[in-house]
Amino acid sequence: MSLPMPIARSELILGGQKSGKSRRAELLAQGWLERSSDSSGHRAVLIATAQPWDDEMRQRIARHQSDRAARVPGMATVEEPLDVAAALRQHSTAQTLVVVDCLTLWLNNWTYGSNRPTAQCWQAQLALFLGAVEDAPGPVVLVGNEIGLGVIPLGREVRAFVDALGLLNQQAAQTCQRVTLMAAGLSLSLKDF
Repeated sequence: MSLPMPIARSELILGGQKSGKSRRAELLAQGWLERSSDSSGHRAVLIATAQPWDDEMRQRIARHQSDRAARVPGMATVEEPLDVAAALRQHSTAQTLVVVDCLTLWLNNWTYGSNRPTAQCWQAQLALFLGAVEDAPGPVVLVGNEIGLGVIPLGREVRAFVDALGLLNQQAAQTCQRVTLMAAGLSLSLKDF
């Protein structure tokens, strides 16, 4: 997988499941860390939004943690399922590349979590998040699923989630300098600075 250089101030990476989204984000973080041979001391932080709802998800999270530690040993991980805006503001510096993986699970946590917020609360959180991406002093890489390419799902709640995710992806794409679509491990540039 070839990566465009230089690293964008902000990049949204979209794609289906197992399309190579997270791998691309890891490669960007790895490249960023390799640039720290000078005194700048580059860092990379992953803000993980997944929650261990069941045994399969706990195993999946553990596997991702292990794989990521082997591929990008210098990247720290912060778990934040809800207040991603605050986590981004806390960890973003000019020398730190922040990866948020993933927007889809973040929206899921807000939509189906134990304390379902009002639409106004979600919109306020989304505005804070988009502002944090715009204001970040260092590079930000957002990872999310593109799930709106298939048939219209059965069930009102599922259709509402697909719609909400589509709108989230649109707003993130407008905010980011670069937007990349992943399929079969290959990248397609949709927007570049």
